[in-house]
Amino acid sequence: MPESSSFDVSNFIVQLSIWAVPIVFAIILHEVMHGFVARMFGDDTAERAGRLTLNPIPHIDPMGTIILPTLLLLFHMPVFGWARPVPVDFRRLNPRRAGMLAVAAAGPLTNLALAVLSAVALRIALAHLAGLWGQRIALPLALMLKASVIINIVLAVFNLLPLLPLDGGRVLAGLLPLPLSAQLEKIEPVGLFLVIGLSAFGLFGWLFDPAYHLVVRVIHELIRPRA
Repeated sequence: MPESSSFDVSNFIVQLSIWAVPIVFAIILHEVMHGFVARMFGDDTAERAGRLTLNPIPHIDPMGTIILPTLLLLFHMPVFGWARPVPVDFRRLNPRRAGMLAVAAAGPLTNLALAVLSAVALRIALAHLAGLWGQRIALPLALMLKASVIINIVLAVFNLLPLLPLDGGRVLAGLLPLPLSAQLEKIEPVGLFLVIGLSAFGLFGWLFDPAYHLVVRVIHELIRPRA
């Protein structure tokens, strides 16, 4: 009889060490930048709540920051997660519509910037894999940077989908004329159920996959060596 497969603890620990830091940093900086841009537009709610910090403890959501990413990693699925949302009082933004658009875009754009920076650093790390130094330092660093590229692209593309309450929905609401924006905002209470429904019927990938691969190609073009 074939041997039953067993859980490889050592491999899981290795994978956890590679993915943990990039995903925690990506989702925390995403939220911090929402609050930072909100402060630029006049709302200091996040600052007063102590959320404009890279200290992970105030940002941790037990499910989104720890449990879900660990389970996804355990079952070899794409790693995803979220932090506690940074509080923003959109009524205090000045100007309100431009502020709402900027605050919403800040998180995904931060993830796109992190993806590009990680890709550039990854190229540098891959060029230094030879020798003992490369195997002990450059290789683990390269694996973490590759994870960072993937995580940040996933977070950016997902959050930029034009559905409320995702950031992309708020960006769209800020760009539309006021009557259309008001109609769009009415679907926010059921927005997450809409995302779940799209996923259940296999339609979510129809939105997500083309955008994901487009961003990958753009980043590849940005960092590839020029002749």
